[in-house]
Formats: sequence, C-alpha cells, structure tokens
Amino acid sequence: MTRLTSELHQAIDAKAFAIRQLCLEFITCAGWGHIGGSFSEAELLASLYGGIMNVDPQNPSDPRRDMFVLSKAHASPALYAVLALSGFFPRERVFSYCRPDGLDGHTQRGQCPGIEYSGGSLGTGLSYATGLALALRLGDNFASRVYCLLGDGECNEGQIWEAAMSAAHYGLDNLIAIVDYNKVMAKGKLSDLMSVEPLSDKFASFGWTVLECDGHDVAEIQMIFHRAKYLEMKGRPTVVIAHTVKGRGVPEAEFNYHWHTHAPSIEQAGQFLAALNKTYGKQEKFSRPLASPKDGGLEAVIFGDLA
Repeated sequence: MTRLTSELHQAIDAKAFAIRQLCLEFITCAGWGHIGGSFSEAELLASLYGGIMNVDPQNPSDPRRDMFVLSKAHASPALYAVLALSGFFPRERVFSYCRPDGLDGHTQRGQCPGIEYSGGSLGTGLSYATGLALALRLGDNFASRVYCLLGDGECNEGQIWEAAMSAAHYGLDNLIAIVDYNKVMAKGKLSDLMSVEPLSDKFASFGWTVLECDGHDVAEIQMIFHRAKYLEMKGRPTVVIAHTVKGRGVPEAEFNYHWHTHAPSIEQAGQFLAALNKTYGKQEKFSRPLASPKDGGLEAVIFGDLA
C-alpha cells in the first residue's frame, strides 16, 4: 500500500468529488440511476482505486490482481465512474449508461474492463466473492485480496449470512467485505423497514473480524483498509462497516430515500452540482452539455462523441 501523503490524500478527495460529478452528469443524461448509493460509496471506491487495491488498468486481467465485487450492483454508476477516472476505459463511455448496447444499470462481468461480477439480485455478491477468495486460496495465490462492497439493506438477505458462515468456515482471510452503512433503503430508513442491528455483533458471531470507520474520512478509510489487508491475516475474513451518508454532498439528497432511484432534471442537476461545489469548496462546471431523455437531444449528445 502507498503511504498516505498529503498529496495522495488530496488526490483521493479529488477523485471522490469527480466520481460524484461524473455520476451526476451521466445519470442525468440517462434519465435513470442510483445517485444516493453512488454518492455514499464515493470515498470508499476512490480509496480502493487510489492505492489500496493492486490493480492495473493496462492489465485488468492480471491473475495476481486484487478483485472487487460490487454486491450492491444497482450502485454501478460510482464504479463505472471510478474505473473510467482510473483509466480502465475511455471516460466518454459512461455516457452510454442505460442506453442500447451501453453500460447496464447493474454491473455485468465482461461488459467492460474492471467488472468482476454480474449483479442484479441483492445478497448474492458475498457468495460470489467467497468463491473467488476460496479459488485464490486453492490456486496458491496468497497475495491477492477480494473486496466485496455490500449495501446495508441487502444485509437483510439470508444468503449474505450463508456466505458469511462459509467464508469463516474456510478461514478466508483474503476476503474483505465492506458495508456501505448509509442507513437508508429504497422505501425508507433501514431501521424502520428491517433493522440489521447489532450489525457488528452479527458478523463477529459468524466468525469475522469486524472493523468500523467513517466512510467519508479518507485518512480513516486508508488506515482501516491497510489494517484489513495486511494486519488481519489471522485465518478469519474481515468486514469493514463504513458509516456513510446516503446522497453525501447534496443536502437535498442526504438520508433521503426519494433519491435512491431517481435522476435529476437538467435544472436539478445544476442545483446538485452547485451544492457539491459548496460542500467541497469547488468551482467545477459540467464537463459537457447535458441533455435528458425528455429533451430529445440525448442520442446526439451521447453517441455523437462515441462514434
């Protein structure tokens, strides 16, 4: 892992902001998407792809790579954004999101470099990640790690706990699960719909090492991820419970389930970018003219630059 210098800290912060801005742009153009969960995971992804994970955009299939599984696959916009910003594929490709022959709303393995897992049904990602981690162990690859980002809401799923039991049984200390604990689901607060508390005690009782952090504090994230990757290789899988804010950076969207599955209008997108600039002390502008499906100019705006 690269030491967290002030320059690296600033670079990760900048990437987290860029993830949010880019998501805002292409979700607006698509007229659909998951802004809330994409914004809550921005620092986590920026940190993972900012020096924590051993990945190479020029060699994304390297058998010695670390692997990332987005179990909450509906929050694909942030993953597409960080992959594009990290050089896995051209940035303009994200504007094909939810378009014919474009990037799917849920991740699909093989659709573009860096996607390891085909998602859709919640609760399946940890089982898949457990299989990857076991395969690495059976293949005598003790250097690579598997990271699996879970939504807190999908921790309601029984399959999560079947996978948790299996990972502990096989002693998969090369598996690191991360819970994006933003406390909000599609229809309301997690605590009202189906509380998962005490979450840390649940994972511990299944035989996992449990770590917790502020999921928006880059220094804290880096420290916890370093510990999970290098210091907790003790025959137990590790889970990082990252306390985050749904819709982080835009007051209207924060902890607001109405922004779980919605795309802003062009006017709202401008307001959201202004809010992000204010929250993070930026003066960024949209990287391109935006057009929503209702504007009738979407095909030209998107595919004119991709042709």
